[in-house]
Amino acid sequence: MGFALVPLIFTLSEDALFSVPGALGQGSLALGATPWQTLTRVVMPGASAGIFAALMIGFGRAVGETMIVLMATGNTPVSEGGLFAGLRALSANIAIEMPEAAAGSAHYRILFLSALLLLIFTLVINTVAELIRQRLRQRYSQHEGQG
Repeated sequence: MGFALVPLIFTLSEDALFSVPGALGQGSLALGATPWQTLTRVVMPGASAGIFAALMIGFGRAVGETMIVLMATGNTPVSEGGLFAGLRALSANIAIEMPEAAAGSAHYRILFLSALLLLIFTLVINTVAELIRQRLRQRYSQHEGQG
């Protein structure tokens, strides 16, 4: 799963870091800050909204990759309750059982209900992530004008 996620997260985080105006870093260095201090106190806070968005997109892709999740979790629809016991994700359950469900049956309707729950869960997570991203952007954009 790391091979699918790391390039995406890395590329988006790199874009966020390079989108921070260079004048901020140069000003920090000119005022006597070390490169490490400039990175941790100027560049990283300025790019934090983009880095957070990259992580959320990466984790969303990890959960959304049905077959990777299916293989990683062991594809067992009955869980024993343990942390390391197998499980089956909602998306994998829909992908596996939908072809076998008879149209109009209770099984068919429950699969559509689970798809609706997955959609609602995704919408809630994306909304919360967007609110956090906006708050980070707002917090660190206020500090740019001060000085």
